[in-house]
Amino acid sequence: MTHLKKPLAAAIALWVLAACSQLPPPAAAPAPTVAAAPPAAPAPLPDAGPLLHIDTARSLIAVTVRRGGVLARLGHDHVVASHAISGTVSPSQNRADFTFRLDEMKIDEADLRQIAGLDKQPSADAIEGTRHNMLTKVLDAERYPVVSVHAQRGAAGQPLQVAITLHGVTRTLAIPVALREENGAITVKGTVNLKQSDFGLTPFSVMAGAMSVQDQMELRFELNAR
Repeated sequence: MTHLKKPLAAAIALWVLAACSQLPPPAAAPAPTVAAAPPAAPAPLPDAGPLLHIDTARSLIAVTVRRGGVLARLGHDHVVASHAISGTVSPSQNRADFTFRLDEMKIDEADLRQIAGLDKQPSADAIEGTRHNMLTKVLDAERYPVVSVHAQRGAAGQPLQVAITLHGVTRTLAIPVALREENGAITVKGTVNLKQSDFGLTPFSVMAGAMSVQDQMELRFELNAR
């Protein structure tokens, strides 16, 4: 019996070793879960301070366009004006942002023509024709209905830095102004010459340019905010 126990014990040992070699390796321990950090809070916006609002009833932007071409004597000079200006002024940030719509502008108001030194008043039909040509053939007002303006004031006595967006084009100009602050209200007045072509506009003309509108525009403005 002793001689049989040794081979039997060896066989059992071999069987146990073979069985162990076929066992699958233990599964890897799952990686520890790391909680995502909460999103950082947005930085607080700088305090803009109290905002003043453009006083539409006391504000005006008026543009004078003059006739050109060899047959200029047969045409008219025109004054185009906006009385519907909306926007805000931030005195603490020395900035203003405002807009006006092209299709709300008035054509050849008698008092504004007189201020511009234009004596002859066009007929109602001529004014309506000017309005149609301006909005559809020059300004493309259906596609670009709004003019937006951003103004930034620097040191006292320096011109305003004014970015004007018209017809999808933005131009920045340095414009000298007369600025008055009184009883919490601000009044700004000034004039500047612009070119239609600077904004991608083609001045209106007929008869191969024999009658046309000059490229240069004279812009006068008075803005009141309170």
